[in-house]
Amino acid sequence: MRITRPGKQRGWHVLVILALVTLVHVSLIAQAGASTSEEANPGGIGVRLLDVPADAATDPRAQLYVVDHLSPGSVITRRIEVTNSTGEPVTVFLYAAGATIDDSRFVGLAGHTANELSSWCSVVPTTAALPAGGSERVVVKITVPNDAPAGERYAAVWAEVRTDGEGGIQQVNRVGIRLYVSVGPGAPPAADFEIESLTAQRSADGMPAVLATVHNTGGRALDMAGSLELLNGPGELQAGPFPATLGSTLAIGSSGQVMIILDERLPDGPWDAELILRSGLLERSAKASITFPASGSAPPVSATPAGLRWLFPTIAGLTILLLVIFIIALAMRRRRRKELSHTQST
Repeated sequence: MRITRPGKQRGWHVLVILALVTLVHVSLIAQAGASTSEEANPGGIGVRLLDVPADAATDPRAQLYVVDHLSPGSVITRRIEVTNSTGEPVTVFLYAAGATIDDSRFVGLAGHTANELSSWCSVVPTTAALPAGGSERVVVKITVPNDAPAGERYAAVWAEVRTDGEGGIQQVNRVGIRLYVSVGPGAPPAADFEIESLTAQRSADGMPAVLATVHNTGGRALDMAGSLELLNGPGELQAGPFPATLGSTLAIGSSGQVMIILDERLPDGPWDAELILRSGLLERSAKASITFPASGSAPPVSATPAGLRWLFPTIAGLTILLLVIFIIALAMRRRRRKELSHTQST
């Protein structure tokens, strides 16, 4: 944490979107959903997206996931690299399976469970024998049917390793790339969201946090990232920025919560909290005055778009400028009248 007094320069901070890796251990009877990943898993199997559309080259979200808008009848291909850093040769099974967004989380369906989008996908090769330290490039082809109805769909391309465990239990570890595919004519639906409120919290062990309630008002799912900064605290302290906890995915039209864990040394406040959240290239900011409770949660505080802090000074500045221009113009007009009157009298 950085706590400063006023007068110290605050620089620009670059938020790096990190992928979340989850290994799922599965019995022969039931399999739980696994999270997707785009970063190599140290000591395991990693996957990485190699192809990014030219019009999304600067979009950090499109560099991690397959995010596209396609017309019915379209066909696209994407390459994925699978790596083995286990130190031993492994056989990797490669396939597409369905996914959904549930409770602000992107969730892969169990096992090879298909949905509409995954049924449009083909993966070549379907198996890869990777030596220790080896890698394989995989081609994913998505063919949208001519009669596909409009809407956004979700799936994942998985790299799966199976090993035999104790007692005849098979252990399945998988890691994958998310697919967000919107279907429809013309341009993709616009993405947008609102930061509705901020809630200050403090856990039983004294750890403060801020919970942001966010509403997806656009036509695409969102993967939230961002940071929170605290200003004008007790003794004019400043603190942050604190990164948002990653993993929140908002379905179209839904509301969800983004958590920002702070530092236990922070005093209760009050603080001016300024939050910036992003999904890809889309960015929104909001501010609110918050005070941390001794424990539990304080009441939610409605957030105001941070851009509005410039509205009233800008209006005031323009008003003053127009008033000055009006006074100058009026003075020049009176001067011209006097000069004209003097000329006529002579």
